[in-house]
Amino acid sequence: MGNETTISYFVLTGVSSDPHLQPILFVVFLLIYLLTVLGNGMIMVEIRANIHLHTPMYCFLFHLSFLDIYYSSVTVPKMLQNFMAEKKTISLNGCLAQMCLIILVAITELFMLSAMAYDQYAAICDPMYYVGTMNKQVRIRLVGGAWLIGTIYALTNTFPVLHLRFCGTNELHHCSCEVPSLLERSCTDTFINNMIFLISTLIVFFGSFSVTLVSYICIISAILRICSADGRGKAFSTCSSHLTVVVLYYGSGLFRYLRPKSISSVLLDTFVSIQYSIITPMLNPLIYNLRNKEVKAALGNILGKTQGT
Repeated sequence: MGNETTISYFVLTGVSSDPHLQPILFVVFLLIYLLTVLGNGMIMVEIRANIHLHTPMYCFLFHLSFLDIYYSSVTVPKMLQNFMAEKKTISLNGCLAQMCLIILVAITELFMLSAMAYDQYAAICDPMYYVGTMNKQVRIRLVGGAWLIGTIYALTNTFPVLHLRFCGTNELHHCSCEVPSLLERSCTDTFINNMIFLISTLIVFFGSFSVTLVSYICIISAILRICSADGRGKAFSTCSSHLTVVVLYYGSGLFRYLRPKSISSVLLDTFVSIQYSIITPMLNPLIYNLRNKEVKAALGNILGKTQGT
């Protein structure tokens, strides 16, 4: 071990090392990033500009859109830079900072989705008391709580990594710095790091998932009790967009971090990470705009005013 050189930077091998594919990948991921920023930015503008969207549900959607822009911005700009660079490197400190920001925004978004599920539950299962249940103070606590849990999780997993020594090969077979990838490159014992990561991940994933699951069990039960087909369709349409996002996010996230090692591969892990950190943030505004009449109406009004001027 004494002859091994301590790593000061990593090489992100990314999606593909084929030099002929790099310009194509640059254009593809640039378009994805622009669509992510534009789509989520439009939702934020819609909600701020339209007084009819100043409700608890759209308050959470506003913060979710901000998180999606944040999430994509942590990883994609560095990917774009590396696509056009001869050496696809990232400094050790830059890698640690990116890792911390990735897990911060990922867990914050996880609990933001749980807060949105609870909001859907309050709106459908207890509509008479919805305004009181989801008052401004409750919304602030739910949003602040999501950020607080994300921050605690990020710091809990980042500080132990700061004490590791990285040596040997400096290649990360990934497009960004994530905890599992970094731990694999450590020449220090990572047993404690792996235990902290596993336990904290289980707590936050199943903690947030239990809130979401219970909320949707109650929601579906309430919808099934509605007598009219129109009433059931209207009730389901209010939560279908959120449910779609939850399935995409939880499905890929759980597979990436909690899947058995026997079904792990570099290509599969990279694809799944791109799915939940880059593709899903791009799809979220499309899902909400296409399936939500109020958002589509607000967008139409904004576009109409823009064209009129």
